[in-house]
Amino acid sequence: MIIFADSFLWIIMKLKYAIVGTGALGGFYGGKLAHSGQDVHFLFHSDYEFVKVNGLKIDSFNGSFLVKPVNAYQQANQMPACDVVLVCLKTNNNQLLREILPPLLHKDTVIVLVQNGLGIEQELSTHFPNNSIAGGLAFICSSKIGTGHIAHYDFGSIKFGSYQGENTEKLEQVCNDLKQAGIKAEFSQNLNEARWQKLVWNIPYNGLTVVLNTTTDRMMKQPDSRQLIWEIMMEVVEASKYCSTDVGENFAHKMMYMTDKMTPYAPSMKVDFDAKRPMEIQAIYTNPIQTALKAGYNMKKVSMLEQQLHFIQSLY
Repeated sequence: MIIFADSFLWIIMKLKYAIVGTGALGGFYGGKLAHSGQDVHFLFHSDYEFVKVNGLKIDSFNGSFLVKPVNAYQQANQMPACDVVLVCLKTNNNQLLREILPPLLHKDTVIVLVQNGLGIEQELSTHFPNNSIAGGLAFICSSKIGTGHIAHYDFGSIKFGSYQGENTEKLEQVCNDLKQAGIKAEFSQNLNEARWQKLVWNIPYNGLTVVLNTTTDRMMKQPDSRQLIWEIMMEVVEASKYCSTDVGENFAHKMMYMTDKMTPYAPSMKVDFDAKRPMEIQAIYTNPIQTALKAGYNMKKVSMLEQQLHFIQSLY
């Protein structure tokens, strides 16, 4: 793309994207990028054969679409090296990245972990110390509802922050590409703050929907569960103060208001629980609890929720 502005010639290179984990997040964001004309390459597992023939279908509350044909691959070593790798796997599968990522990287590739939890960029950097790494925080209600089929129920914004390497300019271009695709996207100067902000929502709603076997709307309508959600949010806010940021009580009020308005929803941990899959306890609960404890704050209610989730997971 060539842009003329103020007598200067600017050349913006089109980015080549890789999507690792084409599920609720990767299928939606990668699908939106591909549908808008971006060069996107998808790594599939069980859906590969179906998507090669039928395409990737996204049912969205603000406009459904089909991506066909799809640049689909079954093995990472069959894919081209890309400028941006959006990792949308569940964090329980991050051990696979040591094998998946190398074929997708060139010297300037940015690896973006579009995942829930805390401490995941730090863990990845121990295996990829010389690569550019960033985080992505998706505020979205979406699910994979069938083979090559994603449902987008509500919201959809995404926030990026740099963790390692000089990648601000590329991340800003990613934001621009997503905006052109119809996604609200922004670059944050403080990835740590963005991760704690997401935890304000993820910690209470993911775990409590499992423990109480319910959905977000039912919890919000019942006074006792609503109060428990708020108390857990306040623990997360307080923990953030000990961990070099302060997401603020106003942000928690915003999350409560947003959840009151959202479509009734079963978060990703509830979906995993219902499907008898491993839940993301380590990244969403254990890592924040341990990080806060090292900084001098004990997240008592969150720790109790973590213990309950470990017990529930031990039953299957």
